[in-house]
Amino acid sequence: MAQVELIMPKMGESIMEATILKWLKKEGESVEVDETILEIATDKVDSDIPSPVEGVIQKILHQEDEVVEIGKVIAIIETEGEADVAASPSVAEPEETSTPEPKTETAPPPAKEEPKTPAPAASSTSVAETDYSKSERFYSPLVKNMAKEEGIGLEELDTIPGTGLGGRVTKADMLSYISTRGQQTATPPAAKAAQTQTSASSEKATAAPSYQTGGDVEIIEMDRMRKMIADHMVKSKQTSPHVTSFVEVDVTNLVNWRNKVKKAFQQKYEEKITFTPIFIEAIVKAIKDFPLINISVDGDKIIRKKAINIGMATALPSGNLIVPVIKNSESLNLLGLAKQVNDLAGRARANKLKPDEIQGGTFTITNVGTFGNVMGTPIINQPQVAIMATGAIKKKPAVLETEAGDVIAIRHMMYLSMSYDHRVVDGALGGAFIRKVADYLEAFDYKQEV
Repeated sequence: MAQVELIMPKMGESIMEATILKWLKKEGESVEVDETILEIATDKVDSDIPSPVEGVIQKILHQEDEVVEIGKVIAIIETEGEADVAASPSVAEPEETSTPEPKTETAPPPAKEEPKTPAPAASSTSVAETDYSKSERFYSPLVKNMAKEEGIGLEELDTIPGTGLGGRVTKADMLSYISTRGQQTATPPAAKAAQTQTSASSEKATAAPSYQTGGDVEIIEMDRMRKMIADHMVKSKQTSPHVTSFVEVDVTNLVNWRNKVKKAFQQKYEEKITFTPIFIEAIVKAIKDFPLINISVDGDKIIRKKAINIGMATALPSGNLIVPVIKNSESLNLLGLAKQVNDLAGRARANKLKPDEIQGGTFTITNVGTFGNVMGTPIINQPQVAIMATGAIKKKPAVLETEAGDVIAIRHMMYLSMSYDHRVVDGALGGAFIRKVADYLEAFDYKQEV
């Protein structure tokens, strides 16, 4: 008999750890090859982990709700064989795109480019030799490396408040702390110890609701995804000064075309044709005309992206939101976009997206018209600089210019709204871009064949 070590698989380039949500197999139970053993969650996506071998679960080393570093052994599987081996589940790793893209955080902190301030003397001694594992708190390898680079000792690290799962310190927490560290006065060790002791009690105090509960009040705990969304939205507003522009679009041609061809399109390609790929096609064309919309910001540098990766906000059955990304949208025609939209939206609702499929977006579209809203003011999906919302399509009377003069006709009208980062996108660029998208939609060829 051989023992196979099941290790926590790599889920993406920037993902260093994962949380075990649920074990689907218990110790002593048999597993088949590719049979799901457990469910895990990262800060990007939830995933099912299959068994790499056939055998029996001999030992489970980490329990549910534990945070485990990538590459660590999480279980032992006993198999038929002669040698002990280590195996990683066959979770698909992110594919590398042909266009290199600089690493960017989901929400880059505003103070990232500020000069570093020397560490307080109390924590600068022998930091390189500090054993951070002696702490009662869990620190990811990334956080430990940042602490060493900044001269933050274990005692000081333990005082940094964490916003991650279970109060863990995240990279954003470290960057925020480092940016204000120089403004803090050095605290004597005795005082720091007192701070550490009171931090737990203060956290308990703040955890208590600031209102009295009663029969007419229900307290609903945010799930993990809702907490991440809330954090992402707040950081986006803190990072980017938002400006929103609006245009009204006559989409009669594309509405009539879709109504005319949707049955034939599905019969020919076995794909539904919705409005979303048509909107994305127009956005991609406009980005080619205005490439400075397809950028991100790194301190005082503008990072222009050559690949156009369109994120599409997708509502989940739970009420949460996820944004799968259509990579290299500029290389796809309308059929290719329709296939990508249908595939990603379907797998998003079934919780079957891979980590790489929700990363790397350069521009986002959200359809508020799905809920009957005529327009919206969406929040930028960092580190992008713009997001467009499409409103509900409504029949309205509109003035048309003809050779015989102006006439009033019933037309299919829709509002586009776009929020953009006013640090780098001025009103002229933002307004011209959204108008260009509208122009492409209004010029849609009603006569084109499927």
